[in-house]
Amino acid sequence: MSKPCIFCDKTKVAESIMQNDLCFVLFDKYPVSRGHALIIPFRHVSDFFGATQEEKLAILDLIDKLKMKFDTEFQPDGYNIGINCGEASGQTVMHLHVHLIPRYTGDVKDPRGGVRGVIPGKQKY
Repeated sequence: MSKPCIFCDKTKVAESIMQNDLCFVLFDKYPVSRGHALIIPFRHVSDFFGATQEEKLAILDLIDKLKMKFDTEFQPDGYNIGINCGEASGQTVMHLHVHLIPRYTGDVKDPRGGVRGVIPGKQKY
């Protein structure tokens, strides 16, 4: 028997810091930086490619609103936006969630290459 989806738990919605008609936002339980948040559709869908156009637009809407909020609250120097689709990509919770990760100058020695760093040895080119 599979374990229940943590993002389908209605108590998670109560913890949300922001939401719209189709999605809600939680701070990441294991943040990689101050402000690391997850944008999650209410509907259980395994990954980005299963989301409807409306859900994708709702995700983008919340990314924009979060950026404005975080620019004021955390004053990051940049952002990473990440989506893992499937186990081979590192997805461990099989409910679509988009990471908005505020980045700060000096948080890593050399950030060049950004998300390419998910494959060791491929970040630098």
